[in-house]
Amino acid sequence: MSRDKQIPFEAPVVDSLSVRVVVDSHHELFLPKTEHSHVAVENVGIVPGRHMTTLAGEWGLSLHLESRAGGARAEYLLDFGFTPEVLNRNFGFLDIEPGRLNGLILSHGHRDHYGGLDGFVDRHRSAMRDDMQLYVGAEEAFHVRWIPAGHPNPGGESDMLYWGAPDRDSLVERAVAPICCPAPKALEGPFTTGYIERDSFEEVTGGSKIEVHDHFSEAERRGELVFDSHPEEHATCYLVRGRGLVVISSCGHAGIVNSVRTAMSVAGTDRLHAVIGGFHLGLAKPDYIEFTIDELQKMAPDVVIPMHCTGESFIEAMRRRMPDRLVRSYLGSRFTFGV
Repeated sequence: MSRDKQIPFEAPVVDSLSVRVVVDSHHELFLPKTEHSHVAVENVGIVPGRHMTTLAGEWGLSLHLESRAGGARAEYLLDFGFTPEVLNRNFGFLDIEPGRLNGLILSHGHRDHYGGLDGFVDRHRSAMRDDMQLYVGAEEAFHVRWIPAGHPNPGGESDMLYWGAPDRDSLVERAVAPICCPAPKALEGPFTTGYIERDSFEEVTGGSKIEVHDHFSEAERRGELVFDSHPEEHATCYLVRGRGLVVISSCGHAGIVNSVRTAMSVAGTDRLHAVIGGFHLGLAKPDYIEFTIDELQKMAPDVVIPMHCTGESFIEAMRRRMPDRLVRSYLGSRFTFGV
């Protein structure tokens, strides 16, 4: 599968973008004030009136995105964490209003990104707009995944654990319309990249296998699980006026370098402002991490904000090689780009 590079595409431009971490693994209560020349950083400490409770962390990711352009505001929820309990708790704690959401976006079909979706819709559907849509990269987002026992450090591939899939029928029943975006798609503020080209040194990572509905290979015809190449993974991006491109890679199974290169090609820009999200380098070897940073340096982002599955080894390498570009992220943190 390859994105048709001949299809003309014009990326929308926004005046500002705020990215709020709704679900991730780590919350720090006592953080010093963080300042950076290219991004405004707000962290969550003790909240007046909420001082008897706190944010909850889990393995997974969910981001609230808010952009402004010409006086108009647009909001999206990108991914939904592992469980609805944590997503709904943090969503309410941060006082995000479901009625203001323009749409929902799912980056790919792994449970730590779609697990809270069904329960989130259950809780908030009545408050959301009537024509709510869920944007996915391809139909494979709804295919059943399996992971090795002991994931992410499997002892072998003989024992596979069922990991499920988003429930398309349940979404449709509640008037949430799935929209497949295999090609770049402009939304109200952001755009999605469509299929992420695989043209760097990077390998597709993740360890999951998938049930294929259309049987083409001999293994598929025998009903065997096949390697999950994540054709459905897409990145969510913004062109911020006067700043450049912000690329949000929720997990980066297709490679963070591939994701950013695809986004820059789609947007028709070589000005990279920020790279945010999960880069899936937690188990990567040191040389692989160094190669990744080599390529990031060439693309020269102003800001790199690693989250979720990126891994401490990458963060430590960034501290050594690109310390002025690195910004740490925590539960509840809000990052604002532009005016």
